[in-house]
Amino acid sequence: MKILAIDDQQLVLLPLEKRLKEQGYEVYCTTDVEKGIELFLSLRPDLLILDINMPQTTGIEVIRFIREGLVDKTPIMILSGDKNEESIMESFNLGISDFMKKPLSLDEITFRVNNLLGGGRKANNTGKNTLIQHRCVGVVIPCYNEENRLQSAAFIKMVEENSGYHLCFVNDGSTDNTLRVLKKLRKGREDYISIYNCAKNGGKAEAVRQGLNYMTRFQDLDYLGFLDADLSTDFYDFDDLVKTIETSDFKIVNGSRISRMGANITKESARKIISMTINFIITTILGMPFKDTQCGAKIMRKDLIPVAFNRPFLTKWLFDVEIFMRMKAYFGKQKAQEMICEQPLKRWVHADGSKLSMRDSAKIGFQLFKIYWNYNFSTKVKQAPPAASGF
Repeated sequence: MKILAIDDQQLVLLPLEKRLKEQGYEVYCTTDVEKGIELFLSLRPDLLILDINMPQTTGIEVIRFIREGLVDKTPIMILSGDKNEESIMESFNLGISDFMKKPLSLDEITFRVNNLLGGGRKANNTGKNTLIQHRCVGVVIPCYNEENRLQSAAFIKMVEENSGYHLCFVNDGSTDNTLRVLKKLRKGREDYISIYNCAKNGGKAEAVRQGLNYMTRFQDLDYLGFLDADLSTDFYDFDDLVKTIETSDFKIVNGSRISRMGANITKESARKIISMTINFIITTILGMPFKDTQCGAKIMRKDLIPVAFNRPFLTKWLFDVEIFMRMKAYFGKQKAQEMICEQPLKRWVHADGSKLSMRDSAKIGFQLFKIYWNYNFSTKVKQAPPAASGF
């Protein structure tokens, strides 16, 4: 039996296609509505799975074309994050067979499809019950000489068990075999993992900046963020940051390594004292009461990238401060403060092998002064970037 799935988000279609093929169905997927209609006319599928909110033509219009234009009674299932009751009622009035709200488990989707098409067909147990999300997230992971530290198995587990994520590893001019490790990690997972290769080492700030600007080309991504390669912040905490931004009006959700009841936040004692001192200075410079700007886990709305990452940063390691300063310069202090959420992490563990040398640490005071001076008194740096869409 043939199933056609139309959804503008590729990261939604990929796990759905894989699971339905495992059930023995002949599956066709597309992110283009016009191509989807052509496939429908040529294939005459036994089931159409459709999203409602798509940029070219809405799912409602597709249903109306099939039911009223073609007078076709092919079963139609809606798989959508749309919670508008009017859209749901209109879909049923037009004659759909089922409506499934994202997020939704692949097990439930399989059961519903089999119940509709297979009669007594039983779902094959794959052992994995992935959730189909209604948002897609791009995550940049900067890598410099991570050959022996990169936790490949953890990253693989992440993309296999969590739909809607695309990882972009930025090889920041590594001098070891990091690039070879990344290529091995990506092999067979090209739809979920990208590699952006920098010929020369430019530092974490530039690696993150280039990675995020590259990821803006992926049309199906709703949010973009970055995460340290050593996974000092784990995926569960990062996913919590994503849940916060998708259920709020915040533009940035910033992880915060603040010790609190039940949290596992570990640092070397000397590093902790230095960190607290630096954070105090940063808070003073920003003029905003953020407790931990330097956490390597952040998620933001895609339309914020042109504002925060349109030009190179002044520093290699304190670019997080510059992100906030750019927000402040562009939106004004009060509005910027309202747009940024600082969310405590449940777990953060310092990993050995930090790329920040003692020599770099000694320069932090000078770099903070450089940021303060340039963002407050330099006309060139204070100049606002071109307005981004969506504001």
